[in-house]
Amino acid sequence: MSASTSSSSNTEFLLSSDQDEARVIRYDTALLRRLAPYLKPHLIPLGGALLLMPAASGAALFQPLLIKKAIDSVLIAKSASALMTVVWLFVAAIAAEFVARFLQTYLMQLAGQRVTADLRRDVFAHTQTLPVRYFDRTPVGRVVTRVTNDIDALTELFSSGAVTAIADLITLVGIVGFMLYLDVELSLVTFVALPFLALVVNVLRRRAREAFRAIRFRVSQLNTYLAEQVSGIAVVQAFGREPECAREYSGINAAYRDANHRAIRYDALLYSVVQSISVASVALVLWYAGVHAGVVSGDQSSAAYVGTVVAFYDYIERFFAPVRDLATKYTIVQSSLAAAERIFDLLDIDETDAPARSVSAAPQVPHEAAVAFRDVTFAYRPGHPVIRDVTFDLRRGERVAIVGATGSGKTTITSLLLRLYEFDEGHVLVNGDDIRTLDRTSLRRRFAVVPQDVFLFSGTIESNIALGDDEIDRPRVRQALEQVGIWPAIEPRGGLRAEVAERGQNFSAGERQLFAFARALYRKAEVVILDEATANVDSETESKLQAAVETLLHGKTSLVIAHRLATIERADRILVFHHGQIVEQGTHHELLAQDGVYAKLQNAHAHE
Repeated sequence: MSASTSSSSNTEFLLSSDQDEARVIRYDTALLRRLAPYLKPHLIPLGGALLLMPAASGAALFQPLLIKKAIDSVLIAKSASALMTVVWLFVAAIAAEFVARFLQTYLMQLAGQRVTADLRRDVFAHTQTLPVRYFDRTPVGRVVTRVTNDIDALTELFSSGAVTAIADLITLVGIVGFMLYLDVELSLVTFVALPFLALVVNVLRRRAREAFRAIRFRVSQLNTYLAEQVSGIAVVQAFGREPECAREYSGINAAYRDANHRAIRYDALLYSVVQSISVASVALVLWYAGVHAGVVSGDQSSAAYVGTVVAFYDYIERFFAPVRDLATKYTIVQSSLAAAERIFDLLDIDETDAPARSVSAAPQVPHEAAVAFRDVTFAYRPGHPVIRDVTFDLRRGERVAIVGATGSGKTTITSLLLRLYEFDEGHVLVNGDDIRTLDRTSLRRRFAVVPQDVFLFSGTIESNIALGDDEIDRPRVRQALEQVGIWPAIEPRGGLRAEVAERGQNFSAGERQLFAFARALYRKAEVVILDEATANVDSETESKLQAAVETLLHGKTSLVIAHRLATIERADRILVFHHGQIVEQGTHHELLAQDGVYAKLQNAHAHE
């Protein structure tokens, strides 16, 4: 297969991987109802903005009527004092419009930012409650898009979208009223084109909605692909895949560009139609007014009609200005509602990380068993179990090692124990309690985990070591760092306050592993889990860790997944996993004497 063919197939996969997102809320009113609970806490600024809208519109719409009065006072009454009165009223109307619009815009933006801040908080909080399974099947970029781009798009509803469109609707109603008040016939002439305008807007509305939904869909794909490529940039460069990645990205980017082209086309078409109808309406009104007032035939009474025509011309301009604004804002609204569909689609995911629930009667286990597995079966994919009918006890104070070939289910045991995944059959008990009946926070605080791949958060060393504690015990943090032997190396770099870059990239793999041991020491949990904890550590660093490991595990119940012989030999008991089942167990020497699976594993490691 050629590189271009491979690139094309990868792009097609990426473009189709989000098809599950086609499930959307179809009605705008339903989306607006979903937003209502977020509006309720901010009704005061919203209410103030809504009350100011008619005041601002009234002040603006009074101005053309004052222009008519000014013309009449000059051409008909010929009164300078009447003209000055109109001028001062005009100044007052402009000032009132300025103040009302400023306050209305400020309050609306204030409420909008607060609403979207609340929504962003809820989306993030909901994301944190989703189980690990969700993130196994969902690209990181898609989740990031929900919390960032989609909510930013929704902000437009308040800054320049739907809510301010209410002011335009109020203005339109007011203009219609003033126009009918001035001249009913001219008003009817103006409204001739409105049915055609309504038809065009309705047709373009549906197509614009689909275009903006496609834009949000493509943005998610762009972010997903970018996040994947940035995370794996070292592999991309090492294998020279830059050209292939560029082609794949170009394919996704082209789809995003085309979606934007469609949206721009509908937006431009809608604006052009409104503008053309506006000009045609002005021409039609001027023609009809000229004939109706007798201007064309030279009737002298037409002077009295001049003020009305000028005011009408102003009202027509003001009438189609909000129509044009509504057309523009409608596209913004469509983009915002397309984003809202995706946000609420995420919030509607009814999956919760390890909820406490009642279960059938748990089997009896020995009192000395801190952890017990009974006939546990689990599959990441239905029909493909990773472990089958696993049963064993982990007694208090006992150190148990789990060994086995890659894919035999070793790490899965720790994931099930922490309820990162829910097992399909059997029981897992901690101190005699089925873990499914326990609150996930209290359950997980009983364990200190040292993983193979250590994740450090941006911040400081002390915040990473005291992970999960609201109040950091700094003397305890330093003690833990000293026990693992890394304190002399970090003290010159700022000590506890030393900066940790994203994912701890400013520290070596060995240093990050030492931080993980310090984190476990700080936690002082009942059970310690070491998951290939020394796999990324060189021999010199490992020798520094041995004393700390012994201190960490002394007197603790511990579960050790390891392939280093030095770690395994010190175990009280070794469980040998093969194809998801325990096939041997015993001490190091007992298992070697059996000359079975364990002995073969040790011989293989000895020849590495």
